[in-house]
Amino acid sequence: MDSDHPTQKAARAAAEEILRIIYGDDLVGCTVSLDRITDVIAGAMTGQAQVDRAIAELNEKAYEAIRLLSTPPANGSSLGADELRSLLGDWLDKIRTLANKVIAATKAEKEIGDASNESTTI
Repeated sequence: MDSDHPTQKAARAAAEEILRIIYGDDLVGCTVSLDRITDVIAGAMTGQAQVDRAIAELNEKAYEAIRLLSTPPANGSSLGADELRSLLGDWLDKIRTLANKVIAATKAEKEIGDASNESTTI
């Protein structure tokens, strides 16, 4: 990753602060490379950004699909009662499937975040 990339800059600043907390402002006794700590932090930030983007894309697709599914069919007035029931049943099944995917993805992200928070708590 480019050292001028915002994620890399933020990761480096975080790495410096972490090492200062551990070793003090003068970093006396620090044998850990700042670049190595920076890479670990940048990797975590990049991974979380990818998860966030995937969740955002899934939500965007879900809203678009719901919008499309909530639009009445062009030939709706010519459909009989059984055809309308079948169409509505299909739509509801698709909405339920979509909602389950969004819920599962959001729940998985939350569980990962919770597990991460638990592992960092001392």
